[in-house]
Amino acid sequence: MNVYGAIVLAALLGKFALDATADVLNLRALRPEAPPEFRDVYDPARYRRAQEYTRARARFGFVPATVGLAALLAFWFAGGFGALDRVVRALGWGPIPSGLAYLGALGLGAALLRLPFRWWSTFVIEARFGFNTTTPRTFWADVAKGAALSAVLGGGLLAVVLWVFERAGRSAWLWASLATAGFVVVVQYVTPTWIMPLFNRFTPLGPGALRDEILGYARRVAFPLEGVFVIDGSRRSTKANAFFTGFGRRKRIALFDTLVRSLSTPELVAVVAHEVGHYKRRHVLVGMVLSILQTGAMLFLLSLVLDRPGLFAAFGVERPSVYAGLVLFALLVEPLGLVLSTALHALSRRHEFEADAFAVDTTGSGERLATALTRLSADSLSNLTPHPLYVFLHYSHPPLRDRLAALRRPAPRESRAAAGWNRASTGD
Repeated sequence: MNVYGAIVLAALLGKFALDATADVLNLRALRPEAPPEFRDVYDPARYRRAQEYTRARARFGFVPATVGLAALLAFWFAGGFGALDRVVRALGWGPIPSGLAYLGALGLGAALLRLPFRWWSTFVIEARFGFNTTTPRTFWADVAKGAALSAVLGGGLLAVVLWVFERAGRSAWLWASLATAGFVVVVQYVTPTWIMPLFNRFTPLGPGALRDEILGYARRVAFPLEGVFVIDGSRRSTKANAFFTGFGRRKRIALFDTLVRSLSTPELVAVVAHEVGHYKRRHVLVGMVLSILQTGAMLFLLSLVLDRPGLFAAFGVERPSVYAGLVLFALLVEPLGLVLSTALHALSRRHEFEADAFAVDTTGSGERLATALTRLSADSLSNLTPHPLYVFLHYSHPPLRDRLAALRRPAPRESRAAAGWNRASTGD
């Protein structure tokens, strides 16, 4: 094994050990009684059930992680990467079709390996705690639609990237980055109207007090809203959610039907205010730009190692290629990927605080959003005392206790002045 192989092996084992350590610490951080501020919504029976759910998810998560790592190492040390490359080359299809076949075979293998665990998670773990409402028909339809989208969209983008790296020489990474950026923008634009409706039904929120309150709030904060939609989340789970998607004229706020049934009108308006806050604070734009920049940086690093025979030799691939290089490079930069993911999680948690603050400023109170978050947390059996390392590695949202503390913190005078400005503003 050369230095490239040693780096990849150390990275894979190190990440596995780090995740396992975080899981163990997270379980040890569970407390026998709910924190005092939650005892009105977490009675002893519900709190015990929340702890059982946290333990069940952690113990189950260890199984696919172990199987996935073992399968990858077995495939690697058995010469699988090189053997698959020889099979693909024997077809004589040329670099781009061969590359799609190579990457497609690996992707299909990984998906099939994960599928039994996905089924067990849905129909055993989630069902055991009363969350699952997915039928087998819906499950398999989701699998088929997801596979088709991956083949069409992912395969199309990969074909472009492979073609560029085959033809554009040293500047290939730049042209591939521009192509990827265009792809991200187009997908972001069409997702609300073309892609999401493949999986869920979006129904415009009907006339009534809730619609009037939401549209009235949107006018007060000068948020040009195409519409508020109710999504049939109850087809898959009893858990509730809301999200903002799209940009330009395609902006949408979607409320799960389970959310609408769980919260009062003032609480739902506060949730919408939080989602509007993501738009007003440009979090969607920042996330998209960071994704494009990250992809560009990775493609540049890829261009630096594609001509390194040692990388291919470490995995038993006899003839270097762009398509095999993509896979092996992804394994090589696993430590960098971990750093980037934790940094993006930290930024996401900051954005959640900012969106919460926007909701407070524009609704005049943080209590409605606080009660909504508390109720949703209780309904989903959330862990109230996560370990800091687990939060650092995996949480895209701040722990509930931290959010509630920020929401209920007295607003400084300048924030109250900003709230008045936001209500009167006609723009960003």
